[in-house]
Amino acid sequence: MRALCWVAAGELGVREVPDPELRNARDVIVRVRRSATSGGDLPLLSGRHPLLRAGDVLGAEFLGEVVEIGPGVRRHRVGDRVVVGASVACGGCWYCRQGRHSCCDNAHADLAGVDPDWTRSDAGCFGRPRAAGGFAGGHAEYVRVPYADVSAFRVPDGVDDDRAVFAADAAPSGWLAAEVGAVRPGDVVAIWGAGAVGQLTAWAAVRRGATRVLIVDRYEERLRMAERHCAAEPLDYRRDDIAAELRDRSGGRGPDVCVVAVGAPPARSVADRFGGQHADRPDALREAVHACRKSGMVVVLGGTAGFVDAFPLGALTERRLTLHGAGRPDLRDVPMLLDRMARDELRTEHLATHRLPLARGPEGYALFRDRADGCVRAVFTP
Repeated sequence: MRALCWVAAGELGVREVPDPELRNARDVIVRVRRSATSGGDLPLLSGRHPLLRAGDVLGAEFLGEVVEIGPGVRRHRVGDRVVVGASVACGGCWYCRQGRHSCCDNAHADLAGVDPDWTRSDAGCFGRPRAAGGFAGGHAEYVRVPYADVSAFRVPDGVDDDRAVFAADAAPSGWLAAEVGAVRPGDVVAIWGAGAVGQLTAWAAVRRGATRVLIVDRYEERLRMAERHCAAEPLDYRRDDIAAELRDRSGGRGPDVCVVAVGAPPARSVADRFGGQHADRPDALREAVHACRKSGMVVVLGGTAGFVDAFPLGALTERRLTLHGAGRPDLRDVPMLLDRMARDELRTEHLATHRLPLARGPEGYALFRDRADGCVRAVFTP
């Protein structure tokens, strides 16, 4: 089968790879109908992941049709149209029983065991390096889905593929940000980053009762989209004094909740991680910490995977802020979001700004990486 693979730093290619096979009783094989680019893929494109190997298949967000099932699968049948959550989780460990599938103990790669300075131990994920115990991703004609009764969800009739594919990762990530940020009626919420996840965070904040949602970016197309589809007030940091605008629009206090939905590449080496030229530089995070009202909440979404320098710890403590990290979302919200899509409460198809065949995958990722031609997400069909 054909798949979009990492070839070398900055280079992708569509290659022939072996067809996936059932390996465990709880597996299914899915024929992919849609797959979407993701901000979590961008560090991989740079070649900075320590365990990336040529031939690794990318793609964490995808939707397709079940074509083969293992004998232990109970919830799915051949022919089902399913969206697959980005996290691979067993459903039975302590974390899964608490609804924290992104922390699953049984489906993750122990990166710390391979690289002691890589202090992550989250669940497995599609489209991540095989050397890290990852799973081949959805930018392919077929995908093996482990623990399918846990991580695959039937798409309601009437919800088209371009809408439903965003229930895999982007929509649950936005909902997670509003949830862990404890957004309440009357809150003012500020979001850095007007990509797909930033826009869906704005949508979730409005649904939870936020009075004002402000979104910060520099791409006019994204800001207009966030205003039109998510009821967010756009702020362009090239022209606006962000700190002053946030104070003025929140009664002089600052936003109640600040969400950083801007990714950054991981550092490449131990030396880089501690202040080297490739260490993460979280300008948006620093701005959010300083902007947030006293005793407010700062949420950092996934994408900043390495170490950071010059973090304003003093401002965090003196202002009594709560800092909450939120990596990949859990799976429990996917059915609820699909239901909202079916009721037309959640519309995400506008985020698929570019639709391309998988054969043009490298072109789609170049558009996505460079934010060229107004690209928010590129969606591929095999």
